[in-house]
Amino acid sequence: MSPVPYSNPLSGFSSSNRSPAPKSYNSVPNFHRHFLNTRTDDAYVPRAVPQEKISSLRDEINDLDSQMANLMSRRQALKAQLEREVRLQSPVIRLPSELLSSIFIMGVLGMGDGDPIIVPTLMLVCRYWAEVALNTPVLWAKITVGPHDPIEKARRRLERSKSCPLDITVNFGSRIDYPFSVSEQVMTAMDLFRPALWRTRTFSLSVPNRSQVHAALLQWKDDAPLLESLSVHISHSIQEDHQATPTAPSFIGRTPRLRSCSFTSFNFGWDLRLLTNLRVLKLGGYFNGSTPSPSTVIAVLRQCPELEEIALRNISGVDSYPCGPPESTESSSSTRVIQLHRLKKASFYCTGNALALQIMSQIAFPKLEHLELCYLQNINPILQRLHSQALTKISLKYLRIESCLFTETSFLNVLRRLSSLATLEVVDIEELSSYFLKGLSVSQPSWLCPRLEELSVDGCTSLEWDSLRSFIEARLPPNPNGFTRFYTSASTMTTSASAAAAAQARAKAHYSSHSGVLPPTRLRSIDVTRCTQFSWEMVQWLKMYVAEVRYETSRGVWGDSSLP
Repeated sequence: MSPVPYSNPLSGFSSSNRSPAPKSYNSVPNFHRHFLNTRTDDAYVPRAVPQEKISSLRDEINDLDSQMANLMSRRQALKAQLEREVRLQSPVIRLPSELLSSIFIMGVLGMGDGDPIIVPTLMLVCRYWAEVALNTPVLWAKITVGPHDPIEKARRRLERSKSCPLDITVNFGSRIDYPFSVSEQVMTAMDLFRPALWRTRTFSLSVPNRSQVHAALLQWKDDAPLLESLSVHISHSIQEDHQATPTAPSFIGRTPRLRSCSFTSFNFGWDLRLLTNLRVLKLGGYFNGSTPSPSTVIAVLRQCPELEEIALRNISGVDSYPCGPPESTESSSSTRVIQLHRLKKASFYCTGNALALQIMSQIAFPKLEHLELCYLQNINPILQRLHSQALTKISLKYLRIESCLFTETSFLNVLRRLSSLATLEVVDIEELSSYFLKGLSVSQPSWLCPRLEELSVDGCTSLEWDSLRSFIEARLPPNPNGFTRFYTSASTMTTSASAAAAAQARAKAHYSSHSGVLPPTRLRSIDVTRCTQFSWEMVQWLKMYVAEVRYETSRGVWGDSSLP
């Protein structure tokens, strides 16, 4: 192969190939001579554009803009239609109106009192939901008239409820300084509801004064075939004259389905035709001359053999100011016990010993589960009646005694018969001593209240710490095998629920075979609020053996809690 000859890249820039030096300024005339020799066709000459072509171009642009606008609007319409079609594929939207209406009813009525804005919120979801809600009368059956619920709102709900049963509430509370006339508002509401009383299921009226109740209910002369619950509450009756004229006895027509009556300071003449076949009877706030006599209350109980709950509160002056129909010789001499086989709850708050004792002595309550005796002074006769009932049959599970006087011996005798008692509340009994707790700690001859799980000694300042500690320790499991979290060795550890249950059963069998008595239930809750004799260390000891301990924490200088 022959070698390639080398060529210098800078050889083209030799002195022989360089461009000549620029000419002097003497060559300028030659430039003018060249410009003068230029042809006329090569010079710039402005040309005029016709106006017709400009307008046509603008028209074409406008046409394109209009076409684009039409296409964009069509695109938006198609996009909206696409979104609707996609939403229609959702299972919620494809629900039938009947099923969606049932869901609304369960959701709204299942909330109890509920939220007043839940139905308007459902209507804001979409038009379909709004139509379904408007066509569901049950959602509008609860009507309220009050300071924050105007008449117009009640009128709309009344129209939308169509013909379904109504739950009507007229509530103006205890305030008397409203900027409007309460009597006028109540009368307007009654005029609105009067045509619909035939389908009223529950009716509640709460006003400040007795005259407003009388004016409202005296217009109620029609029958109420669907009425099940009637409540009348007067807030300031104690400030009025006790000689005020009572409401006429026939303020209401026939009420064949009435099962619940709650009256507070409402004297309707004690027409016994209204209080018949009731399931719930609540009376309260009767003072001076409007107080019902014991014979009147007992006559009401005789007409209600299916009664399940009775509550009497703030009834004073029973012996001094009897009110009600005159007692006949036959009714006063009758000693037949009223059999209330369905009575489960009884409450007596500040009713006087005479009324409470006469009622308890005239009724039989084998299925009573809830009893409250509060502010009754000496309740020894009532405890004796309770003991007599317990000798036959009683299933009491809750007992509350507050601010009453009794002997601890009679109280323990009653507790010895209440084997099913699970909650015991003894509140503000300053005379209650440690003898009471010692009686609950002894297993011979048998445990008192073996199923007791909750105990409250709120305000009982005479109890000693040693007796309370002995009571807690006596309610603990008898041995480590009786409580699965306590282990003495590796062999006693259980790894399954069935093994733990079997160990618990063996412990009970072993304990019963040696002592003959089953162990009591472990205490789950205790309340030592306002028991100032118990220190913080004592409360901490209780927390180690009781799951829930309620107590009153001490406050620091700035009002915050100083104890954990």
